[in-house]
Amino acid sequence: MSSIKVVLAGGGTAGHVNPLLATATLLRERGADVVVVGTREGLEADLVPNAGFSFETIDRVPFPRRPNMNALRFPRDFHRVRAQTGRICDDFQPDVLVGFGGYVSTPMYLEASKRSIPIVLHEQNAKPGLANKLGARMAHTVALTFASTPLKAAKGTTITVGLPLRPAIAELAFLGADERAGRRLKAADNLGLNPEMPTLLVTGGSLGAQHINEVLEACLEPIADADIQVLHLTGKGKDEPIRTALEKSSAGEHYHVREYLETMEDAYALADLVVCRSGAGTVAELAALGIPAVYVPLPIGNGEQELNAADVVAAGGGILVRNADFTAHVLVNEVLPLLGQPETLRTMGAAARSTSPTDAAERLADVIIGVAEENK
Repeated sequence: MSSIKVVLAGGGTAGHVNPLLATATLLRERGADVVVVGTREGLEADLVPNAGFSFETIDRVPFPRRPNMNALRFPRDFHRVRAQTGRICDDFQPDVLVGFGGYVSTPMYLEASKRSIPIVLHEQNAKPGLANKLGARMAHTVALTFASTPLKAAKGTTITVGLPLRPAIAELAFLGADERAGRRLKAADNLGLNPEMPTLLVTGGSLGAQHINEVLEACLEPIADADIQVLHLTGKGKDEPIRTALEKSSAGEHYHVREYLETMEDAYALADLVVCRSGAGTVAELAALGIPAVYVPLPIGNGEQELNAADVVAAGGGILVRNADFTAHVLVNEVLPLLGQPETLRTMGAAARSTSPTDAAERLADVIIGVAEENK
């Protein structure tokens, strides 16, 4: 049998691109012929070609949410995009379309449905976006990261697979206890930290989390007294206030500041506890790795970050503190003491891991290949 042909559509943010690439990589390893569709403006425009995948672009045409000039232009612009999706399908003749949400997925869902190409969609967030709500009406299979996500295939199958993990994170997730201990030593060496000290990882993602940074800055002296070490990833351009405050404190020896870290697997391998936002990728990665976390959801948007953490918090694998409630008092009296309770952290880690499959990419690839082979 000839190899199956798979179109994957999605992009814009790392939350869409990373699981897309993890799935695409596994499909390629299994012999599938893969094309990725995205926009010129999203992260995918760099990440997908750099990963060695064929990349096709369509125009970014957001659905208008209020009456304005964009709303007037929308029918014309969307017609142009539909022509672009038609050309892609004509040229590639896919056996299945896999959508990960975002602007690019909507016209691809419509084109696939028009041509009776089966659709598999993956929803990263606990609160589904508009594109995937539409896609679920015509999908063969809806695959969820979180079991509590209120999205179901109208006529097809709905399953929970977890979040396809980046290869470096997936590799870490599959290590046994002895291997994880060795990986911790290597990570400490790579980062210049002490593998023997309880380690708090603080991260707000590539952009950072200003409020979290400010709370940590206010607590440098209690941190210095806590006999722990901190790896603080401040976000790009947000490190200087912390560095300046460290110069005036006694916490400097065991407080390590970076703007950003490309090798997050090193940070995860060393972390005993994490303070972070609760984007879908972060929650799924920490849960799959069995790392307990204090989640401080981003207080803007449509509330999906708080929902993303709901399952793991309900299981006892994390603590949720709303942004306005995350204060120096909470950090000093509720968060830092956890680092002196290794048994509590182990229990939380095991609970977290129970909520997130480590083999989500394999599960999703199995579904995609099965649907594609049905259609050949």
